[in-house]
Amino acid sequence: MVSHKEFVDAGKKPGLQVWRIESMDLKPVPKGLHGSFFTGDAYLLLFTTPAPSYNIHMWLGDECSQDESGAAAIFSTQLDDFLGGGPVQYRELQNCESNTFLGYFKSGIKYQKGGVASGFQHVVTNDMSVKRLLHIKGRRAIRATEVDMSWASFNKGDCFIIDLGTDVYQWCGSECNRFERLKAAEVCIGIRDNERNGRAKVHMVEEGDEPQAVIQALGPKPDIAPSTVDDEKVDTSNRKKAALYMVSDASGSIKVSVVAPSSPFKQAMLSPEECYIVDNGVDNNIFVWKGPKANTAERKAAMATGQQFIKDKGYSAKTQIQVLPAGAEPTMFKQFFSDWRDKDQTTGPSKAFTIGHIAKVAQVPFDASTLHSNKAMAAQHGMVDDGKGKVQIWRVEGEMVPVDPSSYGHFYGGDCYIILYSYRQGAREQHIIYTWQGLKCTQDELAASAFLTVKLDDSMGGSPVQVRVTQGQEPPHLMSLFQGKAMVIHRGGTSRKGGQSQADSTRLFHIRQSSARATRAVEVEVSASKLNTNDVFVLKTPKALFVWRGVGASDEEMGAAKHVVDFLGGTATQVSEGKEPGDFWSALGGKKEYQTSKSLQRVVHPPRLFGCSNKTGRLIVEEVPGDFTQSDLATDDVMLLDTWDQIFLWVGNEANAEEKTGAPKLARDYVDSDPSGRKGLPITTIKQGTEPPTFTGWFQAWDSKMWETDPMDKIRARF
Repeated sequence: MVSHKEFVDAGKKPGLQVWRIESMDLKPVPKGLHGSFFTGDAYLLLFTTPAPSYNIHMWLGDECSQDESGAAAIFSTQLDDFLGGGPVQYRELQNCESNTFLGYFKSGIKYQKGGVASGFQHVVTNDMSVKRLLHIKGRRAIRATEVDMSWASFNKGDCFIIDLGTDVYQWCGSECNRFERLKAAEVCIGIRDNERNGRAKVHMVEEGDEPQAVIQALGPKPDIAPSTVDDEKVDTSNRKKAALYMVSDASGSIKVSVVAPSSPFKQAMLSPEECYIVDNGVDNNIFVWKGPKANTAERKAAMATGQQFIKDKGYSAKTQIQVLPAGAEPTMFKQFFSDWRDKDQTTGPSKAFTIGHIAKVAQVPFDASTLHSNKAMAAQHGMVDDGKGKVQIWRVEGEMVPVDPSSYGHFYGGDCYIILYSYRQGAREQHIIYTWQGLKCTQDELAASAFLTVKLDDSMGGSPVQVRVTQGQEPPHLMSLFQGKAMVIHRGGTSRKGGQSQADSTRLFHIRQSSARATRAVEVEVSASKLNTNDVFVLKTPKALFVWRGVGASDEEMGAAKHVVDFLGGTATQVSEGKEPGDFWSALGGKKEYQTSKSLQRVVHPPRLFGCSNKTGRLIVEEVPGDFTQSDLATDDVMLLDTWDQIFLWVGNEANAEEKTGAPKLARDYVDSDPSGRKGLPITTIKQGTEPPTFTGWFQAWDSKMWETDPMDKIRARF
C-alpha cells in the first residue's frame, strides 16, 4: 500500500484537512484559510466525523493543469486505500461543488485568481497591501469569486467586496436583496477574522455612496450595469430518468452494461461482487457504488470509471461524481431504490434484509425531480481536536476580566467573552481565540471585544486563529471545550455579580446533542410549546426543579442536564414524557402542543431545508448546505422543510406573490416524484411568526423574537 507522509495524521481527529497539489506533491493549507481556493490549482480534502467515517474530496479549479488534476486523482485513490477503502469520494469542480462540500464552509467559499505555478501562496497575512475585488453570488451556497479590479465587473443586482487590506468594503448594488447582503457581510467578517487576524476594518457601502478610498482604488465611477439573471439552473421539466449500470472487468477491461434503464430500482439489483453506476447525468450528478466483495481493480478504478462514463455519455465536464462504499450511501442515492434497507434495518418483525440477494424485478417507469437527485447530504462541522486542551476565559468590561473557572461553560446574553484555547499539534502549541458576543450586549462591549481580541492576538505574536461567535451560532468545537459539561447559554443578564436571574424566577433550559456529539443547554421561553420529544429540558421554579426527558432523548443529554441542575441548585425530580405531574404543567403555564415526532433521532432520513426563490428571475429551489439553523430561513423567500414523514412550506413575510403561488406546486412535484415512493405525503403551509411546535422543534432553541430586530442591524454590530 502506498503511503504519503501527509497521511500519517490523516483522519486521526474529527474535522477538516486540506492540501494543495504543489509540484506533484501535497502541501497543507493553513486552517485559517480553509475555504479559499486558487482557480489555477487542484486540492485534496479529507473530512473526518467523530464516528469516525470519512469523506475525500478532489477539488479542481477551472484553470488547473492536467498534471495537477491527475496528481489529485492519484492522491485521492491512495488516501482512500490508506483509510481502508471506506471513505466516500467526491470529484468537485469549481462552481459546481456538492452540498456536502459546501456544508464545511458556512460563511461561503472564495475563488482567488492564480495558483502555485504563478507563485500564489496560501498565507495568513498581516500584509495590508492586498488589493482585490470579490463578486458575491448565491443565497444558500455563497461563492466569492475574484474578478478584475474595475467598475466594469460590477452590476446593480449583486454584492461585491473591495478588499484593500486594512479596510474591507462591502458594496451593495441598488437592486440586491437583504438576504444576499447578510451573506456577503459574513464573507467580509471571515476575511477580517481569518485572513487579517482581526486587523482590518469592515465597512458597508451602498451604491451611489462610495467613499473616497473606493473611488481612488477603482477610478472614476461610470454607470453601473443592471442586474444579471442566473440562467445556469436547469428547469425541472428537463430532468431525465435515472439509470442503473453494472461495472465489470470480467472481460479483462472495464465494461459498463445496463441493469435497469429507469428508476426506481430494487436494492437486490446490487450484487456485492460488482460495482455500479447510478446515472442522473443530466442533473450533473452520478454515483459509483463499490460492492464490498468487488475485486480490488474495480474498486480502485471507481473514480476513473466514473470520469470515463461521463465522457462517453457526452455529459458536461462539470458533472459531479461520488464514489460510495457499501454502507455509506447518502439519502440522495438511497432514494432511487424503492425498498432500500440499511444493514441494521429489518423488513418486518423477524425478516432481515440481505444485501446482494439477486432477484428479477419488473421495471417501473419513473421521472425523477430535481431535488431528489440533488447534491450530497450536508456534512457535520469540522473540529480541530477533542477539546481537551487548556481553556482560559475573560469577560469584556472595557478590559479583560478573568472569569472564575467554576463558571466556565456559562455564557450570558448581556455579556461578551474572550476564550483562549491552547492545544498541542505534534511538538508545537497552537491557539484559537473565540470571541463570544451575546445578543443583548452593548455596542461598546461589542467594539471592546473586537479590540481586546486583536490585543491578545498581538501579545501572542499573531499566531492564534480567531473565531467570532454570535450567541446561538456556537460551533461544535467551542461546545466541546467544557469536558463532561454542557455549554449553558443564558437568555440575558450578565455573569457580573447581581446580573443574573433572580432565584425566585421560573426558567427553562433546552438540552440537545449536536451532530458532532457536543451538547448545548440553551435557556428558552418558559412554555410547554418549547418541549421536544427528542431532547431533555430542565425546568426551575421558585419551589421545584424538574428534569424532563423526552422519549427520544439520549443518555448524553441527560448527563448534561445534571450540570445545569448543579448550577441552578436543589434536588431535581426526574420526569418522563407522558408521566408529568400537574405542578410541572402548571409551572409551564399549562399543557400545549409541542414537537412529538421522533424523526430527529433517525439517521436514515435526516431533515433537509430548501429555499424557493425567484430572485434570479424565475422560481428555483436550492438546498441549504450544512446543518441548518433558524437564521437560514430567508424572510424574503418560501422555504421547504422535508422531515421525511411531513413537508412544511414556510412563507417569509417578504416573500413575493410568485414565490407564494409557485412554491406549493414545487412541493407537490417534489413529493410526487420521490423515487422512494412518498407520493401523497401531507404538505403543511405555515407563515413566519405563526410557526407550530411541529415545525420549530426541528430547530434547537427556536427564538420567536428573532425577527423583531432587523438581521442587518445584528450583522452591522459585528462590523
